[in-house]
This record gives sequence, structure tokens and C-alpha cells, in this order.
Amino acid sequence: MGTLKGWELAIEQAEKALAEKLFGSDAAEAEVVEALLRTCDEHAVVCSSHRTVVPNVFIVELPPPVYAEIGPHLTVVGQELTDRLARHGEREGYEWAGPLTVRLAAAEHIPNGRYQVRCAPMSHITAAPLSTPDP
Repeated sequence: MGTLKGWELAIEQAEKALAEKLFGSDAAEAEVVEALLRTCDEHAVVCSSHRTVVPNVFIVELPPPVYAEIGPHLTVVGQELTDRLARHGEREGYEWAGPLTVRLAAAEHIPNGRYQVRCAPMSHITAAPLSTPDP
């Protein structure tokens, strides 16, 4: 059991170091997560009293040096952000327009110089109703 506890502690410390490297502080991390949730909420489409659809592809754009620095951990960070967004969507009763994905990407032009969040439904998702084949 002691080895498992030590392993868990090492993972937690690595995650904290990665978050510090990516966001600079807990406040900055919370700011990025808040921007992600806000972007989701702003793009929600109420289809009926029981159905609210939101985009399912979110991209957190970072300056190239920051993106390069966290390169080996992109999957872990993307999954953590995806998990946080999924929990938010569940609390709000959202329906995703497809499988939920949060990716990190490098971008040269970021308005605030630190990050930018964009979203869209998957490209193959359309608003057209499903049709049934003729008999």
C-alpha cells in the first residue's frame, strides 16, 4: 500500500507542476476553465424545453512557446479539461453535438496573449432532420 500512496503523490506533484507551467497559477487555471465553460454556455442552443444542444469540439489556443513546453502532456491536459467540461454539461443538462473533445493548439494571434477558447460542432453534424428511406 505504501508504494501506491507514493505513486499517487508523485502523480499529483507532476500534475501540479504541469498546471503551474501551463497556467502560471491556480487563478490562471481557474480562468482558463471558466473561459471554457463560458464559451460552452454562450453557444448553447435551446431546441425545446427538454433539449439544449452545445458544440462538442473545443480548442484552447496557446502561444507557441507555451504549447511547445507542455507538448508531452497535451493529452493529459486535454483530458482534464474535457472532464471538467463534461461535468459542467451534465450539471446543466446539455446535449453534446457529438463526442466531446477539448484540444490544445498553438496559435500565433491570441487576443489576450495567453489563451483563446474556440468551439464548433463536428464538421459532419448538420441541423437537417434525419430522413427515412422510401419503401
